[in-house]
Amino acid sequence: MQLPAGRFAPLFGLDVGQTDFPVGAYALEVRPVSRAQWLEFLEKNPAWRQGKPPTTLVDERYLASLENRLSPTAPVVEISYFAARAFCEWKGGRLPSTLEWEYAAAADETRRDASRDPRFAQRILDWYARPARPDDLEGPGSPRNVYGLEALHGLVWEWTDDFNAVFVSGDNRQDGDKNAKYMCGSSATGSARREDYAAFMRYALRASLTPRTALPNLGFRCAYSPTVKP
Repeated sequence: MQLPAGRFAPLFGLDVGQTDFPVGAYALEVRPVSRAQWLEFLEKNPAWRQGKPPTTLVDERYLASLENRLSPTAPVVEISYFAARAFCEWKGGRLPSTLEWEYAAAADETRRDASRDPRFAQRILDWYARPARPDDLEGPGSPRNVYGLEALHGLVWEWTDDFNAVFVSGDNRQDGDKNAKYMCGSSATGSARREDYAAFMRYALRASLTPRTALPNLGFRCAYSPTVKP
């Protein structure tokens, strides 16, 4: 789906005097990449099959449950950052930036930016709070938003291209003041919406990842230039 250019205030990154940031027009997949799409990728790119990539690119959980009997339309999970990037490049796209992903995910069914609506934030937090089960991958996730995108919440966490650009919970006190804003608790100081705990959870999850990480509830979707139709 095509998303128009706009401006957005992300949860973090506003300590340079800006109240929001420009977001250029781009396109984003309607739903996370599915198991069927991933299997097609593996047919054309066997170097990414389980057990093939070097351990510098994937950890031991990579594709561990790919053979489970889930619907082909369920999102593929247990994908490392490197593998997700390879897939998107194969499709002629890329992973969305964190700003692009949060810009899209701030929309509800009728508004481009519902991020400051406490009811919207609570609905997302309720999705995140549910215990995860393997068959949850068969679910719909969050409903189609105003851009026509689905399952940005409540189905899987998703990789972004610059996932590790903001550190939320690092506690490296020996480095002195230069890392003070990353200490536990102080990460809220420079945030745009301290009440948006669901967004804090997303940033904290991203900060915990390494590029090799593969989790049973971590998938991805691809972004494209505005001239490309996903």
